[in-house]
Amino acid sequence: MSGERKILLWDLPLRIFHWMLVVSVVGSIITAQIGGNLMDWHSRFGLLILGLLVFRLVWGFVGSTYSRFAQFAPTPTRIIAYWRGNLHVVGHNPLGALSVFAMLLALLLQALLGLFSNDDIAFTAPLYELVDHDWSNWLSGWHHRLANVMYALLLLHVAAIAYYASIKKKNLLPPMLHGRIEATDETTESKRSGGGWLALVIALAIAIAAVYAASGSWISPPPPTDPSSSMPEW
Repeated sequence: MSGERKILLWDLPLRIFHWMLVVSVVGSIITAQIGGNLMDWHSRFGLLILGLLVFRLVWGFVGSTYSRFAQFAPTPTRIIAYWRGNLHVVGHNPLGALSVFAMLLALLLQALLGLFSNDDIAFTAPLYELVDHDWSNWLSGWHHRLANVMYALLLLHVAAIAYYASIKKKNLLPPMLHGRIEATDETTESKRSGGGWLALVIALAIAIAAVYAASGSWISPPPPTDPSSSMPEW
């Protein structure tokens, strides 16, 4: 009988990222559905999502072992080995990794498109001034279309969690709270490294810089119009 032990899988920065992303995505969906004055909050949630995603991208290279993309990249070899039952890993299996990468990509594209959007009423996104109105309308259209893809991926993610909990009797939520997971002697475990304070500071600095750039705070406001220039000449 294989022995079982608990190992630290998800580091604290990754767990904080995960739950902040959950709150931000839910907030962005609710504010978008209600609209009106809450569109300003929709924009703020979008900036937060972008910052979180940039942090995750950086953390995927400088974070601790199991946070790195290279650790769970769904290569064809790994997918085939997992499908045949020859791959036993901690963390994301290759099929789960495909879902993770698809969701991160969809959210990133959604956030980037939203930066240039408008609602043809009163709301304009932070970087709206950088494109003309027709381009903004085109990007806004894709922002709305991609939302359906994002909803489908989120439902798939929730369905997978429910499947593992009800069918495989494996609750995936607790490890995202305390970070630890049970591993058997058959599990291929990698030696932990990386994810120190310097890596965290670098990831946060890049994420903050990305949010500042996306916020449009650096864009000079248009010069005030001279009321007299619109007066008719008699």
